[in-house]
Amino acid sequence: MSYRALATRPVLTWCAVTTAARMPVAMAPLALVFLVRERPGGYSLGAVLAAVYVVGEIVAAPVLGLRMRAERARPQMAAGLAVGAAGFAGLGLASGAPPVALGVLALLAGAGPVAVSAGLRALLTSMVEERSVTQALSLESMLTFGIWAAAPALTTGLALGAGPAVPLLLQGGLMALGLAGLWLLPAGWAAEPQTKDRAARRALLAAWPVYVLGAASLTLLALAELVLPALLEQRGIGIGWAGPLLAGFSIGSVAGSFLYGLRSDWPGPLAVQSLVLVLGVTAGVALVALLPGALALGAALVAAGLLQAPAMLTRNLALRRALPPSALAAGYSMMYAAVGAGYAASGTLTGGLLKVVAPSTAILCGVGLTLLLVAVGAAGERRLVRNRRSAEPRPTEENADPALR
Repeated sequence: MSYRALATRPVLTWCAVTTAARMPVAMAPLALVFLVRERPGGYSLGAVLAAVYVVGEIVAAPVLGLRMRAERARPQMAAGLAVGAAGFAGLGLASGAPPVALGVLALLAGAGPVAVSAGLRALLTSMVEERSVTQALSLESMLTFGIWAAAPALTTGLALGAGPAVPLLLQGGLMALGLAGLWLLPAGWAAEPQTKDRAARRALLAAWPVYVLGAASLTLLALAELVLPALLEQRGIGIGWAGPLLAGFSIGSVAGSFLYGLRSDWPGPLAVQSLVLVLGVTAGVALVALLPGALALGAALVAAGLLQAPAMLTRNLALRRALPPSALAAGYSMMYAAVGAGYAASGTLTGGLLKVVAPSTAILCGVGLTLLLVAVGAAGERRLVRNRRSAEPRPTEENADPALR
């Protein structure tokens, strides 16, 4: 199935609404740093606010995702975007407020809209034919990586050129625009009769290996983003190369998303595809720690980005197969929380290691953490697949295919 099947008004409208809803999220950590950087100890306060924002996302994602109902997702997504818009606008309007007040607003801005991305993803896959789901998720991945590539430049330009509060005000306005755009999309997606909360929780918890492998792939992204400036200094390369090199990673991810979506039937089970892709990304990040020269680093990062996006796509596809439609939004939210936790764990580990070891060694230690997560997730997913196959009904003599009798 080609991408041409996605060139419809509903899908293009979805892209516009998603951009308005997700751009503020991509801008948030850097915008919070710029908001308070001119205060005494501003950079430390900015880091704390960004951390509070991420904590709000991680804590709220599974809670709000589990409460989202497939057939009437619109009101819940609208409420989340309204809270996010109020939080971002409040931060922009009250930039001189005490740190505790800013922390509360940052927490609301992170927690409020956190389940919206999951709802929009489930909505997208319900808007296309089953054979186009891989292409639809690839399109979403390309859009997401494009947003995350543009957000830092947009935030920096506005904060330095127009004022530190301007990015936050823009984020509030974009989120409000996304809220209004929800009424141009379907109210929800079809699902089987809603399962009881206990059964839904069991299904979500049973898919834990998928979340672990998702977290493993994001630990690698944390290594690439957070340690790269220090690694460039270690190599004697100008720190100004950090931006272009990370842009190369994002461009590679966009290309990887596009290439993976060209086919709907890549060889091998999704679990095997994901494992191979994550190991490929791991090898690329390990090479970043070992190779000298900006060009060699750039090639390794582009190759890692090329595999990173398909690795996440296989996780989303595997989750879609593992969960009933009514639990998809909660599952995607759980994945969001897991990958956020993986990013934070990797960042914390490498940040601590940078005080005692060289940046290249810190990256290799982070790669070791990734391999540990990969081993745990792969073992769990193998068991999950085996249990799922054993639970499938086997043909009996009465209902077997007549040709086999």
